[in-house]
Amino acid sequence: MFDKRASGVLAHPTSFLGAYGMGDLGAGAYAFVDFLKAAKQTLWQVLPLGPTGYGDSPYQSFSSFAGNHYLISFDKLKEQGLLTATDLANTPAFDPRQIDYGPVIIYKMKMLRKAFEYFKSAATAGQKKQLKQFCGANKEWLEDYALFVAAKAYFINQRKNEIDSPGLAAYSKKNEKYLTPAQMKDYYYGAVWNSWPEPLAKRNKTALDEMTKLLADEIDFCKFLQYEFFRQWGELKTYANKAGVQIIGDIPIFVAQDSADVWANPELYQLDADGNPTCVAGVPPDYFSETGQLWGNPLYHWDAHKKTDYTWWCRRIKAVLQMVDIVRIDHFRGFDTYWSIPYGEETAIKGKWIKGPGKAFFTAIKKELGTLPIIAEDLGDLTDSVHKLRDGIKLPGMRVLHFAFTPGGQSDYLPHNYQTNLTIVYSGTHDNNTSVGWYAEAPEAEKDYFRRYLNVSGDEVAWDLIRMAIASSAVFAIVPIQDIMSLPAQYRMNKPGDAHGWWGFRYTPDMLTSRQAEKLAYLAEIFYRNL
Repeated sequence: MFDKRASGVLAHPTSFLGAYGMGDLGAGAYAFVDFLKAAKQTLWQVLPLGPTGYGDSPYQSFSSFAGNHYLISFDKLKEQGLLTATDLANTPAFDPRQIDYGPVIIYKMKMLRKAFEYFKSAATAGQKKQLKQFCGANKEWLEDYALFVAAKAYFINQRKNEIDSPGLAAYSKKNEKYLTPAQMKDYYYGAVWNSWPEPLAKRNKTALDEMTKLLADEIDFCKFLQYEFFRQWGELKTYANKAGVQIIGDIPIFVAQDSADVWANPELYQLDADGNPTCVAGVPPDYFSETGQLWGNPLYHWDAHKKTDYTWWCRRIKAVLQMVDIVRIDHFRGFDTYWSIPYGEETAIKGKWIKGPGKAFFTAIKKELGTLPIIAEDLGDLTDSVHKLRDGIKLPGMRVLHFAFTPGGQSDYLPHNYQTNLTIVYSGTHDNNTSVGWYAEAPEAEKDYFRRYLNVSGDEVAWDLIRMAIASSAVFAIVPIQDIMSLPAQYRMNKPGDAHGWWGFRYTPDMLTSRQAEKLAYLAEIFYRNL
């Protein structure tokens, strides 16, 4: 898997071309694969593909197994006879360069419900059979997820006209130690699962059966969306693989508190009797934030996972590898030691490092799945034990060139200091500024060292870093699509520590050109990538 030099591009499907407010799995995605082929790039890296929740972040998903139904292509649905030209004729004039998730989601759900109604009334026998087969093959996670989503929508709708209801008062009393009044309202009116009636929140069988019967149509709608997402994604992956492109997926190490994963498997997480986390995930003060990063995800009850031989994790990784060819696991350090923050803290400062599952975890995964086509996201301030864990299981780690130019030449991120070619080098990642933005904001000493190290003027920063990455000894070189376009800071994908207003980057037809493909192809050839 990691024995041949290759290079590629980091681009999430939400960024692609398209007329419906955000990128999807339609023509824009296929055009991007065509660009990769013309550019002689054989890797395409995406962010997590699950249904997004809080802050529209792909790293805060309602499920580790489900797909993001907002990516379903309406044009593909039209080809199936599930939408018509008339249905799509009055599409709002969305911003082609930035996703405004609120109105886009409202429009998307309206059209997806219309497609579902068409399916119920006019689907062919073959289509109905395929949906049934999909539901059967994915029953292990789909039943819980569909009920979770349907119940969440039910309670949001039920509570939307309430004002200071007894239910909110009771929920607030339980959570006054942890949440602000504003957070209590957000959680309650957003129908976080532990705000549901207690029998349902605690998965009493009678309550589950009653809610399943009550919400049968909404559950079927959810299953239809998952069927369509996976059908369309499967077709796109096949197209990419036939074009010589392998897809690198992404698994966040932690899951969202408000997710089907936690609701359906509470014993696997550090929760109290009310379903609240006792401690949550994050990282201490670092390069990105002086108060650390408070992610808020519940931490795993690793002893419970160990008792099952890490069955849930085996299922999770296996499911993602059915969607992609290689997977990056975010925050690899957490398997060695993880930062545990008491629930209710306002920052990540007051945490402590706790020992993770270590090598035993990967031994169990390898026993179940065989070869591990896994990239370890091992960025940040790492200990020797993290390096020992990664090297002991022979996983490639990551190097980000934005972090390389501290004067003195000692940075592990500089290519001349790579200890092994079992390395994945990036100009930047989704969490970094664009390369143009990085250079504009970097200290003058770093800019000076960058210019001298590469013997460049600094006028073409993004492409200088692209060349440096592709020329390096690293087995894989990946560059964000914004760097190919030499875009400034306002086009970055995310800013860690800032929960609002990100994940909205899109590009327009003029921003991705054949000239860029020619330049990438030249670099791939001269530095023997993808040959």
